[in-house]
Amino acid sequence: MKNQTKIILIVGIILIVIAAFLYPRLDNRNSNEASVAASGAGPGAPTVLPVKVVKIQKETLRNQLSVTGTILPNESVDLRPEVSGLVTRITFNEGQYVTKGTPLLYLNDDELQAQHQRLEYTQKLFESQENRQKQLLAREAISQEEYDIVLNQYNTTLSDLKLVEAQLAKTIVRAPFNGILGLRQVSEGSVIGTSDIIANFVNIDPIKIEFSIPERYANQVTAGSEIFFSNEAAQEEVKGKVYAFENQIDAATRTLKLRAESPNKGRKFLPGMFVRIRYVLGETEDAFMVPSEAIIPELQGYKVFVVGADSKAEERSVEIGTRTDTQVQILSGLNEGDLVLTTGVLQAATGTPVEFTQIN
Repeated sequence: MKNQTKIILIVGIILIVIAAFLYPRLDNRNSNEASVAASGAGPGAPTVLPVKVVKIQKETLRNQLSVTGTILPNESVDLRPEVSGLVTRITFNEGQYVTKGTPLLYLNDDELQAQHQRLEYTQKLFESQENRQKQLLAREAISQEEYDIVLNQYNTTLSDLKLVEAQLAKTIVRAPFNGILGLRQVSEGSVIGTSDIIANFVNIDPIKIEFSIPERYANQVTAGSEIFFSNEAAQEEVKGKVYAFENQIDAATRTLKLRAESPNKGRKFLPGMFVRIRYVLGETEDAFMVPSEAIIPELQGYKVFVVGADSKAEERSVEIGTRTDTQVQILSGLNEGDLVLTTGVLQAATGTPVEFTQIN
């Protein structure tokens, strides 16, 4: 009897422990089932997809490229003498602004001056002879041949005189255009030749900006189109205009080289500087734009998902146009006011319930 009572007691204790272990789990399960029932969802109910959307509206599309380029001078030359000689005088300062035609350096011209003076005397002599012979020819005191000999001597002397004057002009180095002189490379008293550089000479107002764009945009390039550029020295964007471009694509880089120009009154930009360029290819009014991540490529083209009736996803086939860094132009397939999904596009399907948040 005692053993039977003991067994019953042990079994009772075991049942109590099992009940205490299972009760919380059953209570939680009942609570979850009650919550599901309260929300109206069940095993057959579709899952609501949280998404972000943009509202389609007309806007101005600025088709532009972000590239890099280099500043070039408007004009640049290494000043060199046309003839060899001894430097007798230097009349410029380094970094000086001079106008076109300003004398910058003189070479020794003593020998040429002596030749010029001698030819001037000879020219006066033959000039007087020619006048006398002309008078004699008019009176038929001499033949035409005798007059022609004197006339030829006179004309030859004039030619020789012009030749020496041209050589004298080469002993003076002048500024070929308005510009700024660089660092001087010669000194007075030195003998220089035609290969010796006197100084670098540049014109940097206006400046030129050289850059390249991918070949796929070559047909959109026009002279007069605008660019905006800046660099570390000038953070504010400065406007320029494209004035010329190459007539062929660079086969090595598959790019088209362009040049623009811009005023540089303050001389903030110097030749050789690196610049960041925003090149405006054109503008389109009343364009529909969507973020790039909203576009889904297909074999037949492209599609997007929009929020349709009863807040359910709806698939739309679209035709795309110009791409920018972050957006794509929609040419057809969407209407103004449509809400286009930008997130959850891979999980969405036609008829999927969505809970959306507008981001623009």
